[in-house]
Amino acid sequence: MREIRDLDSVELILEAQGVLDAIRGSQRVVDAGTLRALQQSGNYAVGFFDEGRMVGASVAFFGAPATRSMHSHITALLPDFRGRGWGREMKEHQRQWALSRGVGNITWTFDPLVARNAHFFLTVLGARVTNYAVNQYGIFGGGDAGDESDRLDVKWALADLASHPADGDVVETLQIPSDVEQMRLDDPREAHAWRMNLRREMAVLMNRGLTIAGFDAERGYLFTEG
Repeated sequence: MREIRDLDSVELILEAQGVLDAIRGSQRVVDAGTLRALQQSGNYAVGFFDEGRMVGASVAFFGAPATRSMHSHITALLPDFRGRGWGREMKEHQRQWALSRGVGNITWTFDPLVARNAHFFLTVLGARVTNYAVNQYGIFGGGDAGDESDRLDVKWALADLASHPADGDVVETLQIPSDVEQMRLDDPREAHAWRMNLRREMAVLMNRGLTIAGFDAERGYLFTEG
């Protein structure tokens, strides 16, 4: 039995911190005290349970009032529980929670080299890229394995259905590795070379006024005019 529950006790907060630490290693994304403060002030803090065991967690907080937005800090599942469609279930719960509170958009960032996330966020959910940020969080361990932390900023318009650009509208494509996370373990220098190349190519395409309008597993990022 699966369920999503609010992190409304100290015990659940500590359990969630343990789950997130297990996922991100030494790169702690939020400590228990901050997580408790976010939950108590009315923000989104939930755990995802399978047969009574917490196997994932999600944390988001409200943006500036005028934006009717929420920023998703992290939504993550333990590795053994990925690939089952549960990530989408968690994001749909976040979406419904936000809509019930008058929120129209959810924003977050992700590593543009991670193909599985690009596919999920841009193709499955239909989020749209708003910016490319160079080394947004500095150099750290964990998810980027000590490399520079470039990020794509995205906005998910909660009332919109996922849509994809027509082939005739795609004017440029930009490929990325199919599994950069494994590459970072096997050949960190090659992974860093991909980071630098992607940064350069993104800058060239965006400076031409092109927009990332989607992602394709074979072709990579799909760019359209305007």
